[in-house]
Amino acid sequence: MTYVDGFVLAVPADKKEIYRKHAAAAAPLFKEFGATRMVECWGDDVPDGKLTDFRMAVKAKDDEVVVLGWIEYPSKEVRDAANQKIMTDPRMKAMGEEMPFDGKRMIFGGFAPILDV
Repeated sequence: MTYVDGFVLAVPADKKEIYRKHAAAAAPLFKEFGATRMVECWGDDVPDGKLTDFRMAVKAKDDEVVVLGWIEYPSKEVRDAANQKIMTDPRMKAMGEEMPFDGKRMIFGGFAPILDV
């Protein structure tokens, strides 16, 4: 099975195309570092919860949309090596300085799949 980095973030609604272009520019770098797949999903039906929800998790503002994404790797080892490269690659650093969202409110983590049907 693969290994997955998952993330949720809030993006200003009027920056959808800027975000899409930002993600599209990053995708080849993630693939260069070992990713096999990268998926970005623009929130379309993200309901408010009573106790918790996606919007609360990233402290989304009224003018922001929740984005859900994941990056697949062949293994945790490949993902860990990719993360090291991401932290030191000057191209990624330059992209990080122009993120069209507040990275401090992004939630993320690594996940080992337990079912893939």
